Parts: sequence; C-alpha cells; structure tokens
Amino acid sequence: MWAARQIILFWVAALLLTAGVGAAAAGATGWPSALWTGAAVVGLAYSTVTIAVAVRRRQPSVDVIAWLALAGALLVGDPLAGAVIAVMLFTGGVLEARASARARRELGRLAAGAPRIARRAGPDGVAEIPVDLVAVGDRLLVGAGELVPVDGRLLDDGVFDESALSGEPLPVDRRAGDSVRSGVVNAGPAARMLATETAAASTYAGVVRLVERAQASSAPFVRLADRFALAFVPLTLLAAGLAWAISGEAARAVAVLVVATPCPLLLAAPIAIMSGVSRAARHGVILKGGAALERLATGRVLLFDKTGTLTGGRPVLSAIISHDRPADDVLRLAAALDQASAHVLAAPIVTAARDRRLSLPPASGVRERHGSGIEGVVEGRSVRLGKAAWVVDGPAPDWMRRARRRAALDGSLTVFAAVDGRPAGVLLLTDPLRPDAPRMMRTLREAGIERTVLITGDRADIAETVGRIAGVDAVYADRDPADKLAVVRAEQAAAPTVMVGDGVNDAPALAAAGVGVALAARGVTAAAEAADVVLTADRVDGLADAILVARRARRIARRSAGVGMALSLAAMIPAAAGLLTPVAGALLQEAIDVAAIGLALTVLLPQRTHTVTMPAGDLAVTRELYAQHTAIRPLVERIRAVADDLSATGGDLGPVRELLDHLESDLLPHERAEERQLLPIVARALGGPDPTGALSRTHAEIEHQIRRLRRAVPDTGERPEPEDVVDLRAGLYGLYAIMQLHNAQEEENAFSLMPAPDIAAADRI
Repeated sequence: MWAARQIILFWVAALLLTAGVGAAAAGATGWPSALWTGAAVVGLAYSTVTIAVAVRRRQPSVDVIAWLALAGALLVGDPLAGAVIAVMLFTGGVLEARASARARRELGRLAAGAPRIARRAGPDGVAEIPVDLVAVGDRLLVGAGELVPVDGRLLDDGVFDESALSGEPLPVDRRAGDSVRSGVVNAGPAARMLATETAAASTYAGVVRLVERAQASSAPFVRLADRFALAFVPLTLLAAGLAWAISGEAARAVAVLVVATPCPLLLAAPIAIMSGVSRAARHGVILKGGAALERLATGRVLLFDKTGTLTGGRPVLSAIISHDRPADDVLRLAAALDQASAHVLAAPIVTAARDRRLSLPPASGVRERHGSGIEGVVEGRSVRLGKAAWVVDGPAPDWMRRARRRAALDGSLTVFAAVDGRPAGVLLLTDPLRPDAPRMMRTLREAGIERTVLITGDRADIAETVGRIAGVDAVYADRDPADKLAVVRAEQAAAPTVMVGDGVNDAPALAAAGVGVALAARGVTAAAEAADVVLTADRVDGLADAILVARRARRIARRSAGVGMALSLAAMIPAAAGLLTPVAGALLQEAIDVAAIGLALTVLLPQRTHTVTMPAGDLAVTRELYAQHTAIRPLVERIRAVADDLSATGGDLGPVRELLDHLESDLLPHERAEERQLLPIVARALGGPDPTGALSRTHAEIEHQIRRLRRAVPDTGERPEPEDVVDLRAGLYGLYAIMQLHNAQEEENAFSLMPAPDIAAADRI
C-alpha cells in the first residue's frame, strides 16, 4: 500500500512538472508556474502528513528538511525548484520501494510457495483437502509437479526438487523410507507418503514464520543511520541560515536544504542490509532480519554443538564384524528383521542393506523386547538382534570381545546378531564427522572467526577426537544444557559469539549467544525457533557462506551511506556559495540518491562463496566415482577383518590371497580412475597451488602396499613361517590405515564439493 501511494504521488508530481515544462516551451504564460506550484504543493502536503505522523508517534523525522526546502522554494518565488524537489522526494520513496521489493524477492518467494492442498488416500479413493486438515499418520499422494504438503516419510521411491529449501537446483533421488520435507516439489512420477507432522509443525510453515520475522526487523546500523541522519537537521538549518544571512539571498538557503536531504542514509543502508538477507536466502540461509545479519557479521567466536552440527546427527553403519558367515549375509538378515522395527538403530541398518543392493525378505513372528532387542524368523531361520546379553547365552566368544573393544575405542554403538541361536556378527554404528566440516573451519578462519569452541554432552574422548579432526580451538565435553549456557555466556563476555546447534537442548545456548544458528534441514525445531539464523540446507558449510554474505552486506551498507552523505556534504558548499540553484541542487541530490542506492544494490551481485559449484559434466563424473567409492568400503573393512583373523586361521593364507585378488581387480582400477578423472575436477574446483598433491601421493602408496603384500604371500602350497604371518598382518593393518585416511581425505576435499543431497550418504557403507 505504501509503495503504491509513493508511485502514484511520484507520477502526479512528474506529470505536473513535465506539463509545466511543455507549457513554458509553448510560450504559455501563467500555466507553467501554476503547474509547478501544484507539484510543489503535493510534495509539501505529503511532507506535512509524514511529519505529523512522526510527531504523533513521538519519532523524530528528517522530512522537516524536505518540507523547509519545498516551502522555501515557494516563498522565494521559484515554483520550478519546488516541483523538482517534489519529484526528487517521491523518487527516493519509489527507489526505496522498488529496491526493497527486489531485495525481499527471495524471501517472498519462499512464503508465497507454501503448500495449500493435499491429496489424501482413503477407503473411497484419493480426495483433495486443505493442507491444514492433514493429520499425522495420513497416507498422501503427491502427483508429478506437486508440492509435498507436510513433512513425512516416503512409501515409494521418488525424485524431488528441493531448491526452495536448500538452494540446490538439481533434483534429488529419495528412496522409500526416507524423510521428505514440506514445500519441495515432486520432480518425478506420483509418489505415496505417510504424514509425520501436521502442516503447522512442518518445515515449510516454520520457514514462512522465519521469513515473516526477517521482513519485520530492523538492523542496528539502519537505526544508527536514522539517528545519524537526524543529526543533519540542525547542521543543515545552521548552514542554510548562515548562507542566507551572509548573502542575503533566500535562494541559497533553499539550495542548501535541497542538497542536504539525507536520503543516502535513509535509503541505502536498509536496502543494502535487506539485500544481504535476500542474498543469503539463495544459499539456503534464512537470516531473521537485518539485526541478525549485522550480529553475524561482527561475530568473532564460533561455538558448535557436536551432534548434528559437526557430525551427521544420525547413526550410520560403519563396519560389520562377522563370524562363520559372509558380512553381507549378516547385514541382509539383520535388515530384513529390522524392517519391522521403529528403533532408532533400525533405520541405518536397513538403509545400509539397501545401499548394498541386498534383497530383504519379509520377517515373521517378530517380537521386540524393550531395552534388549528384537527377534523373528527370516527365510526359516531364527534371527536375533540387540544387546550382547540378549544374543549370547553365557560368556561371549573372543571375536565378540574384540568387536566390543574396537567399538569402545572408536566410540561406536554395537548391535549383536545371532542366527539359529549362534552368534553371527556385530554391526558397528557411528555418528560420523561431516565431510565438509574441516574445510569449513578453515574457511571460517579466513572469514575472520578468531576462536572456535566445541560444546557437547558426549564423552570427552569422542569429543576430543571430533574436535581435533575438525580443527577447533577448545573442547567442552560432558556438558548438559545448563553447562552449555554457562560456556556461551563466558565466551560472550570476552567477544561477540555465534552458536551453532540443531537440537532442543541447544535452544537456551542459541538464545544466549550473540547470534544463534540452527540447522533445520530436518525440520524447524525449538532450536530453529530460538536461533537468529537458520540453515535450511543440510550443509554446515552454508554457515561460512552466510558470514561472507553478512560481512559484505554490512560493509557495502556503510560504504554506500558514507559515500552518499559525503557527496551531500560536499554539495552543500557550492550551494551555500550560490554556485547551485535550487533546481540544480535538486537534480544533483537525485543523482546522489541513485548512486547510493545503486551501490547498496551491489550486495545482490554474485560474490565469492565457500560452496563450490561444479559444471554439470564434472558433477556427473564425480557422482559416478562417488558411487564406486561407497561400494568399495566393504572391501576396505574386509582388509581389517582378514588381518584380525590371520593368526586364528592356522596359517591358511587363502583369505589373504582372495582379498588381494579383489583389491587388484576392484580397488586398484577405482583408484586409478580417480587419479585420471577425479583429481583434475578437484583441481579445477579448488584452484591454488597443487590442491590434489596429497591425494595423488596416497593413490601411489595404496598401489605400492598392495603389490608389496602380493610379493609377501608365499606361493600356494607353501606353509608360511610365523614371521611371514606377522609381516602380512602388519602390512594389512598398514594398508587399512592408509585406506581409512585416504577415504577421509577424498570425502573432505573431493566428494564434499558435491551438492548436499549427493553427500547425504557420504559415510554409509
């Protein structure tokens, strides 16, 4: 409404000014002055109303300068100057309205795209209903090209366009059982889903609430600019009064008033700040207004929660330790049974089996005992999963004790499996470090973050390991929500802080920090509601982009306001000296306004960001190599398993020879393909001197170690000496360690460059 009024008044004043010019050119007498006076009166009336509103609200107003300039032009008998000043006044409002509309476009598009209807499947078929009527547990059908109405779980495989939430333009493949968020678009065939949230509690509704907050708040620098602009009122009046008193010409005072109008501060600062908010939204970052942007730009200390922030936040299968049967068979039977379980550890086991393309037969007679495990019959065999005491009667065998020790050292969770009453294997699950976390930490330091702190309720040994790999400066472990709050307050007392978390227990710390940042890729939780910044894409490196955007927007806001005000101050000198007429002063001030606003809008231009965008061809190659990378992981785990069993096989080197055959036929061709295809892509994406040297060196070392192991294996039929077995075990463990380090380096420096949906399963095997 305000913008429409500004546009109407602008066109009225502009038409009156233009008509007066035309009448003067035609030689008419009286009409030009009357038309110009009409334009000036329109501007004077508008200024009077805005000043009256400000007085009623007890707010100071700089419109008094424009009012004095218009009144002065009429009093000195220069209606043309008054008309030009009126057009200038309304032009500033139109420019602000148009620029702000453009700056808010990304946020507005989010709010406008909210789902409105849902298609619910019932006994009588599929019926369209308002999205507000969807209940948890409803079965919904999402047609091709339709919006997902509420958060839910897929019952069919599907392809979805998630760009509205994550900023990632490429469609994402989702499998049956995966979560899907409201507001994304079905980019494939119709898919069925189960509603897990109501519309009000779903992701998109939360994003709309965040957008409304972002559009309603005002930045501290914008408020400072308002106060600074008000200081111009007495300065302008003093300069105008002196110019009039010294020269005796009222026209000089009018010219000073015209060029002193502080439009650059009033317009440029909010436009630059809102443009920064808009730009951040393109990266999947919702800033709750200009105040959040400014505080984010000034942050110096970054505090992280561990789970879901530096780590994935969900357990994934990291290893299978099997006994007397293939590891894939243990996983297949376990996943078949877990299909019927709602336990938090069931989903990663089922997902890992699907990733390996294992067929999962149905289970019967399923019985789950709370706190112990689950049992049932799969393909006629009795299968049990759960704690060791539930799976094993009596003392655990040596291989299970070794598995428990390994899990304790690695900080892994264990799920024990038994088939037909006999222990069959142990599934190890971990919450892995996000592959993009170490590189993001380095980028944050480059962006000006001086100190990084990890705060977690997890054990000290696990927290220290994650902190060391991620590269944080300090680690606080075994902390409950109250302890986290105390740490945040202590850090905030020393320097401006930014706190990052994603759980309900992070909400107090997020609210206490200078800036709270929440990861809401899995829904807008209490943490997101308490935070100032929300990352809608499931990538922690989006925070680095948000800081870069915030600092650039704040810098440009100050620069555009400063340049505009400096030009206005400079223009006051020739105006006071009589070198600028009121008309010329108005035209000059108009040019200054346009220049300041144009500079402010440069925030919307593309800038250097942390997130790398790959060309389509490079991305296709990287995806193919990544699929091979994940498929090779079970083979890497087999290296350790063969080494573990070597001393217990009585000198049988058959498993070693079989392993080497697979390493030479499967692993080495993959590593060579990465050397030829992946490393050039990484070099182009990262730039800099030799960004792939370390990866190339480990490729060579892996091939060297495999060839060395082949030479160390005695010929078939020869019985190995004890020292041969020792050397082989040492070589296998060494190769395993190299492979683990190399895979971690590839995930951090190569595969983390892919869009978020492509790396969501980066740590699954």
